[in-house]
Amino acid sequence: MAVGTTNSYGIYLQEYHLTVFPSAPTSTLSWIGSLQFGSMCFFGVGAGVLIEQYDTRVVSALGAIVAGTALLIASSCSTPTALVFTQGIMFGAGGSCLLIPAVSLPTQWMQRHRAIATGIALSGGPTGGLWFSFATRAMVANIGWQWSLRITGLMIVGLCCPASLLMRKRIQVPKRDKIVDVGVLKNASFLMLFCASLFAAGGYFMPYYFMPSFAVVGLDKPLNWGANISSILNAGSIAGRILVGLLADYIGPLNALFVSSLVSTLAIVVLWLPFKHLGVLVAASLIFGFTSGSTVSLVPVVTANLFGIKRLSSILGLLFFSYTLGTFVCSPVGGALLDRFGHGTNYTSLIIYDGVFFSVATLLLAALRLTLQTNPLAKL
Repeated sequence: MAVGTTNSYGIYLQEYHLTVFPSAPTSTLSWIGSLQFGSMCFFGVGAGVLIEQYDTRVVSALGAIVAGTALLIASSCSTPTALVFTQGIMFGAGGSCLLIPAVSLPTQWMQRHRAIATGIALSGGPTGGLWFSFATRAMVANIGWQWSLRITGLMIVGLCCPASLLMRKRIQVPKRDKIVDVGVLKNASFLMLFCASLFAAGGYFMPYYFMPSFAVVGLDKPLNWGANISSILNAGSIAGRILVGLLADYIGPLNALFVSSLVSTLAIVVLWLPFKHLGVLVAASLIFGFTSGSTVSLVPVVTANLFGIKRLSSILGLLFFSYTLGTFVCSPVGGALLDRFGHGTNYTSLIIYDGVFFSVATLLLAALRLTLQTNPLAKL
């Protein structure tokens, strides 16, 4: 629910840009979506510590209440700035207590098929995004964006609170003096993975936020094509997280993560950038959705393999802080590029910027892979 709502923000961005706040800069409206996931990861450091020290079920239920309440408050906001704090930051703070258990608990309970288990668990994000894309578009068109936010907020509370009862951790971590163990920051492999995640996160959400509006504004297609592209991205991500997770169990999670990042880069720079055709956009969104999801779903598995599962929640909280930095510097800057150089309709500079981010992430993953094992055929 939390990530699915974030994945479908492109529908709200389209509505805000075209109807609700037509005079507001695209970069400002982009901050709302960036802060949803960025705050989710920023507060993930604290959420990871809370989950280690307290009952995961209670922490998750409180997160659902905060996230749902944020959308209820956002429905009464009348300015983009107010939405930044409610739909963006407050929602992300609550969502962090839902995201961190979702990415860390499967690795505690699974060992042999850890990657596919995590992929299945995290396919809930794009599944929610797929459903929310159509549902949000329908609700916005028929009852308005305010009621769309209210209904979504009530659904998060009503569905995630009962689901939190099932989030039981397998390993009890002893209490410690340090709130956050920063010793891992001295590890070269962690730093490389941190930087790769930063650039991958920066490139990950731009297609989710801007491909739907590109179809409508850049290609002059009907409004429903915004929801269609968002749904294609999420549908590809559902299949990709599961199938790439299955592949990772055979070739190794780090190998699968590198290949997925490489293909995601190619989808941006080879398909989305040079072609201004709806059919190519559909292909690019499907391929990107299929491969890019693993930049989220495989990171916990790679982290568990490198550092173990005892402190996984807190280490993931630190690692997900890189996602905060990536989302903060990418989508808003991309929106500013669209306004400054594309005049709101030419997406070329934005797409190049996105391609650079994913290219750097791919190079960093290749460097990490070679640092750990020079044999290209080794399972890692």
